[in-house]
Amino acid sequence: MTSSLVHLVKWNYQQIMNETVTDPLVDSWFLMGSFWPVASLTAGYLYFVLIFGPQMMENRKPYNLNRLLVVYNLYQVIFSTWLCAKVMTSEGISDTILQCKSLEPNSRLRYALHEGAWWYFFSKVVELLDTIFFVLRKKQRQITFLHVYHHANMVVSCWAYLKFIPGEQGLVIGFLNSFVHIVMYGYYCLAALGPRFEKYLWWKKHLTKLQLVQFVLMMLYLGFLLVKQCKVPKAMSIYMLLNAAIFLVLFLNFYYKSYNEKENAKQQKKIE
Repeated sequence: MTSSLVHLVKWNYQQIMNETVTDPLVDSWFLMGSFWPVASLTAGYLYFVLIFGPQMMENRKPYNLNRLLVVYNLYQVIFSTWLCAKVMTSEGISDTILQCKSLEPNSRLRYALHEGAWWYFFSKVVELLDTIFFVLRKKQRQITFLHVYHHANMVVSCWAYLKFIPGEQGLVIGFLNSFVHIVMYGYYCLAALGPRFEKYLWWKKHLTKLQLVQFVLMMLYLGFLLVKQCKVPKAMSIYMLLNAAIFLVLFLNFYYKSYNEKENAKQQKKIE
């Protein structure tokens, strides 16, 4: 069993090294030249939201950021819609997905893939503000392990994807996630508009279900690529599949604690 595990690790390492590529053009883009800026940004984010920020706000009143949040969330809706439209309107995208093969190295579509991947990565950097706003509003209960892990992981993972192993499977994953973000930030935008809009926020539970469906679809798609031996980077498919599985478990745990436990508590009170 030990020898099999060693063989598996060795195979995956060789697979990653064989599929690793670098693009001088991508390296010239903002934050893509070196890992240190992204590492510093992520470390600074973690330090602020977990240590410095809560200490700074301990004896302060929470900031009223409602107007800023409306603008921010509306921006996220528009930006996510633009990313989805970019995927849907790029010529040759559907053929690439259906044909289950890699793009030509210097093709226009491959450049569009890299460019779209950078904007997607940059959106994950901007989304770090989600947690910073929680800190400034003293919403510490919202800063869960799932929340922080998700944001920090996405920044590093998207950077590594674009830097080393950009694959065509990223199109579908990015599209699904951006579509969910249209709905999610739309909900947040309504919530930031104030109490008079609370009657329109009954669908929060369904938003979490949509996020769960997203991860299931991602896993099915990535599993299909691996089973069909599609000519796309297998190392990236395996990593994305494992990552989606981790998020699915974490979100299922969140769903259970947020909704099932509350429902059980209500039922218990009725019995008493």
